Amino acid sequence: MLFFISWGRFLTAILLLTVLYYAILLILFYRDRLFDWLRKRAPLLLVAIAGGTVARAQDGNQGISQANTMIRGYYDTGCQLMYAIGAVLALVGAVQVFRHWNAGHQQEAYKAAAGWFGSCVFLVIVATVIKSFFGL
Repeated sequence: MLFFISWGRFLTAILLLTVLYYAILLILFYRDRLFDWLRKRAPLLLVAIAGGTVARAQDGNQGISQANTMIRGYYDTGCQLMYAIGAVLALVGAVQVFRHWNAGHQQEAYKAAAGWFGSCVFLVIVATVIKSFFGL
């Protein structure tokens, strides 16, 4: 009998009813605080609502394709940034290993070296895996 109602519509209706229920409770129990809060922030809310209607009027497909193009264009720069961060981490890690080794703490030096090497390898591998996974 109710086979024409999809699960998505059913869950949307349940969610809307739940929001309506809690909104009524909020108005009933916290009416004074709510109206004071709304009076203070009315201009901001009007700007947000107006901005929402303007944003809704744009083409979604064009925005998604533009974002896709921009992110693909930034990927090489992002990889170079990851390599630069890896180089800085390598220098800091090398100094840390050198400091532990000279202080006579060989076990801590081994742990620091393993962490340092692992983080540098991780940064390089992540850039390569993302590039091959997304076909960039």
